[in-house]
Amino acid sequence: MASTTCASSAIYLAKQNGELVLQQGKNPNILKHANERILVVGGGVTGFTNAWALLDAGYSVTVVSDRWASLENRITSQIAGALWEWPPAVCGRHTDVISLRLSKTWCQTSYRAFQHLQEVLPADGESGHGIRLRTANFFFDKPIEQNVEEYEKMAEIEAAKIPGFERDSRLATKHAVSQEAGVVDAYKHISPVIDTDAYMMWLRDLVVAKGGKLVTQRISGDLLEHEDELLRAFDAQYIINATGLGSFEAAADKTVYPLRGALIRVVNDGKRFPKVTEALVVANDYAKRDDDGGIVFIVPRNDQTLILGGIAQANEGQLDLTLDSPEMRRMRLRCNKFVPGLANAELDPHSPIVQGLRPVRGENVRVERELRKKADGSLSRIVHSYGQGGSGFTLSFGCAGDVLALVEEAKAGIAPTPIKSERAVVAI
Repeated sequence: MASTTCASSAIYLAKQNGELVLQQGKNPNILKHANERILVVGGGVTGFTNAWALLDAGYSVTVVSDRWASLENRITSQIAGALWEWPPAVCGRHTDVISLRLSKTWCQTSYRAFQHLQEVLPADGESGHGIRLRTANFFFDKPIEQNVEEYEKMAEIEAAKIPGFERDSRLATKHAVSQEAGVVDAYKHISPVIDTDAYMMWLRDLVVAKGGKLVTQRISGDLLEHEDELLRAFDAQYIINATGLGSFEAAADKTVYPLRGALIRVVNDGKRFPKVTEALVVANDYAKRDDDGGIVFIVPRNDQTLILGGIAQANEGQLDLTLDSPEMRRMRLRCNKFVPGLANAELDPHSPIVQGLRPVRGENVRVERELRKKADGSLSRIVHSYGQGGSGFTLSFGCAGDVLALVEEAKAGIAPTPIKSERAVVAI
């Protein structure tokens, strides 16, 4: 905690040319709005990143959640694959054009923040943030040009100058991928990879060190219906909804649904198979492959743990998968084709399998003020940030920057505008 306290005074988030940027030195905005408290509902990566940004903007912040990150009972954010990806992520696709367009801006903001954080503070050790930059390899079973969406995605990555980008069909050979995998094309780039256990506890400690208050409590029901009551109870002026899957109830959003995922964790020490130091990925193919979309997701979580995925099962809300479940067996077989000797891997003795529910929304990500008016006809003071699905880490800083702007908009008494409006698209 001492190292995190030092970090809290050494780095801060601030808007620069409209983008949320990680900066070093003394924060000029500290306590700027100290008399204004904001209640953040949700203790995952979205909630805590919002809390960090709001604290550094000078607000007082309370974060309320019924659970916090721990090694004993992991929250959804800790289950995430947490490999930075250009949208759409390998585990799913965007169905909403505006959400996808915004996500491509949000992800770049997050990339720069993670990159800078990795440069200025230690990733390892008891108080390390757990962020590392690694090469991520993306494989395809046909020339990329034959898949319009994937070709456009690759072109955008190259145009955005994501570090280390290179298209190379020989990557499969270089990584000794079995011919059974059917890989014929590939590209690679550098990606932030987040050790979610380390980062979520580091992020929580950072928010506390910056003055954030944590309250362990379950908030039930539609936030709009209880808005005035919550504002009074927490002495707050605004509410940020970052409840993820809970927004089905908290935002009365019936388009929110779970996308079940699971990861197998194995020991990555180089003894039973060559140590894996780069991410190896095959995106979900909705047109064919097996019942799981053919996802391959092999990512070094840290220096000792390799995670194997993936699964993307819509509207499956039960966390009852085991290593012997048919989809888990299929997933493991797909991964085994990509790393020689992986079939001999030793399972993580503490957590051989982790599983969680990605919070997905019908129209994808929602970073938007509450559009419904309160019972008395007045404007709501709720700002929503949910529906990031499997991209919570990838979009975290970008979404937090927009939340800051929406709070300022609400303070100015401006009526809320739907995210689907043209104004919302060009505001970034």
